[in-house]
Amino acid sequence: MITNNQVKIIRSLSTRKGRKTTGWFMAEGPKVVGDLQAAGFRPVAIYDEMEDVRRISQLQHPQGVVGVFEIPAGPRDGAGIDPSELTLVLDGVQDPGNLGTIIRVADWFGVGAIWCSPDTADCWNPKVVQATMGSIARVAIHYAPLVPLIDALDKDCPVYTTQLDGKNIYETTLKPHGVIVMGNEGNGVSEEVRQRATRPLLIPNFPQGRTTAESLNVAIATALVLGEFRRRMF
Repeated sequence: MITNNQVKIIRSLSTRKGRKTTGWFMAEGPKVVGDLQAAGFRPVAIYDEMEDVRRISQLQHPQGVVGVFEIPAGPRDGAGIDPSELTLVLDGVQDPGNLGTIIRVADWFGVGAIWCSPDTADCWNPKVVQATMGSIARVAIHYAPLVPLIDALDKDCPVYTTQLDGKNIYETTLKPHGVIVMGNEGNGVSEEVRQRATRPLLIPNFPQGRTTAESLNVAIATALVLGEFRRRMF
């Protein structure tokens, strides 16, 4: 049976401080826990006794298993974006549900790495982990200041952003490699990153010119953008 001290430690993993102190994160449900184990994440403990699970679960309806895992080490010094691949960059995405969904979308469309600004939500937050539905096991998530990261790219590596003054994504040339930057839920891509964009894109409403919602949810926009990039590759 799980001890009171273990319960306290595991519950602390819902906070950034708790995760930083222990170097652990938690995941729930057989699908997510199983995917993490299959991907080689190192388990600290797996709890599958329902009485224990109820005491430590963060979910309204516990799913029968809770896994505590070591947070993997970050990228080595000097590591950066691979210009030969299609890479997703997140600039200040703060909602855990949005981040988790974006990771899941990236996994679906074969994007193997996401680079996040330091003010982006913590990918090891339990809400993020659950929203990925196991995709966090297959997508490498890195955190770094974005300006030097982008400045280090080769000059011929396209940097795409989504913005209202961009070119219609359905009418412009898209390369199969490069960087796609998605911005903050309320403010979009930061000015310093926007200045470094070489290929601003617009996801048009339909029909164009009609009064519609002010903007798209960032996770939905990410799905539309990645879907169009991958469609061009068929």
